[in-house]
Amino acid sequence: MLQSSVGDLYDRVVDYYGDRVAITEGSRAVTYHQLGQQATALARGLQDQGIIKGDCIAFLMANCTEYIFCEYALARVGAVRVPLAVLLSPSDHVHMMNEASCTTLIYHHSMTARVLKMAPELTTVTRFICVGQAGDLPPGHLTLTEVMADKDSPPTPVDIDPEDLAGIYFTGGTTGRPKGVMLSHRSWAATYVMEMLEFGFGWTEKFIFATPLTHAGGCLILPVLLRGGCCVIIDHFEPTLFLDTVAREKVTMTFLVPTMIYALLDHPDLSRYDLSSLRNIIYGAAAIAPDRLRQALRTFGPKMTQLFGQTEAPMTISALCRQDHYAADPAREAQILSSAGRPTLHTEMRFLDDDGQEVARGEAGEVVVRSPNMMSGYLNNPEATAEAIQDGWLHTGDVAWQDTQGFIYIVDRKKDMIISGGFNIYPREIEDVLHDHPAVRNVAVVGLPHAKWGEEVCAVVALHPGQEATEADLIAFVKARKGSLVVPKRVEFWPQIPLTNLGKLDKKAIRSDLIGSAP
Repeated sequence: MLQSSVGDLYDRVVDYYGDRVAITEGSRAVTYHQLGQQATALARGLQDQGIIKGDCIAFLMANCTEYIFCEYALARVGAVRVPLAVLLSPSDHVHMMNEASCTTLIYHHSMTARVLKMAPELTTVTRFICVGQAGDLPPGHLTLTEVMADKDSPPTPVDIDPEDLAGIYFTGGTTGRPKGVMLSHRSWAATYVMEMLEFGFGWTEKFIFATPLTHAGGCLILPVLLRGGCCVIIDHFEPTLFLDTVAREKVTMTFLVPTMIYALLDHPDLSRYDLSSLRNIIYGAAAIAPDRLRQALRTFGPKMTQLFGQTEAPMTISALCRQDHYAADPAREAQILSSAGRPTLHTEMRFLDDDGQEVARGEAGEVVVRSPNMMSGYLNNPEATAEAIQDGWLHTGDVAWQDTQGFIYIVDRKKDMIISGGFNIYPREIEDVLHDHPAVRNVAVVGLPHAKWGEEVCAVVALHPGQEATEADLIAFVKARKGSLVVPKRVEFWPQIPLTNLGKLDKKAIRSDLIGSAP
């Protein structure tokens, strides 16, 4: 299967499960056979438009059924998909499309105003295709339906090698301009197999997609379909919409980022929804607060599956399966709940010090991995590629250690480490402690410039409604649990803590705001 292209895998599921429902979106239902028909018509239409193997096609879409048609069709013709995260800025989108030399932009009609604003700055896009037309189209733009019309003949076959690019996915850009991660058909085929092995996929799952298909959500489409399941699409995450849909559709599986889990746990009417069909909640993409994970296990039951990965090795560096969330010894269970699970079956993992030497088990070092789903490199950036991939090993930038049973514990991102007075301080360990304080709803810890110590530890805290805590309270709380070395020297209380479009703490923005507000 690792020699299969993405298009081959889609062809397989259409052939095997033709009359089953593959996708639902509200009242709309699409069978596997209809999915094949729509993708075939679109693939032929794209070829008639002049799109050829290797062309880069940008997607600017909300979650919708047509996203899956487009992904399948592009794989059939050998084009390269370039998904654009909707919540990024237009300037980021322009940079991504120009950097990838995209020839075509497929966009959702709700994005029309944004597309018109960006169009003059796009240096290579000559073709605009609108999904779900509402009202008049801009001059020269086509609808997806027009591109697909009267295409009874199949697309011209295209020879696709496993190392040919299937997609370019841009990183979040929290530390600078986003980098384009080049992912081959080999990378995606391996990712899908590893996900099915490690994340608890069963047959005929009903999987609700609440996270963007342009990001991690889209990585899980084919694992659902390869097991004959159904993709339940909602166009955005909102707790009541999510809960209503799970109860109505008898959803069995989903993927959520931690902030979404927190929103569900805090929903005032959560207990009124019948969630008995839901048997597997995959979570990841950002660190989860240990106390909130324990709350989720109490609330939802033994249904949590954690993933750890990054765009450069999608989704599957390690996994904490549902069974491993529990241990007979409470102290051991608490420790495991702070881990990122064990390396996935096809992933080799090492832990290196600053000199590139492997550290002893139990000591912290940078995580480097070798796996079949690794990226081909960064687009137009050989220097960054050479820094990230050395001797066939991907340097993740995460610092972690591994215990005697193989569980790994992410200490922090290497770039987020604070060096104060010559000591290395990892913000995540302070954040985990502060999350245990009953008044703390969310927290971010960053390092700020300090004339004497180099950097000082600053915590930004959002409190639960109706709860109170002072700076002195929280400093004392950390000191009692971690000692004086790592205690925050400054605590700020904010109503909300900024997140990136991927639901991660936006430490770049937080640090910038704090430095700008310094006396």
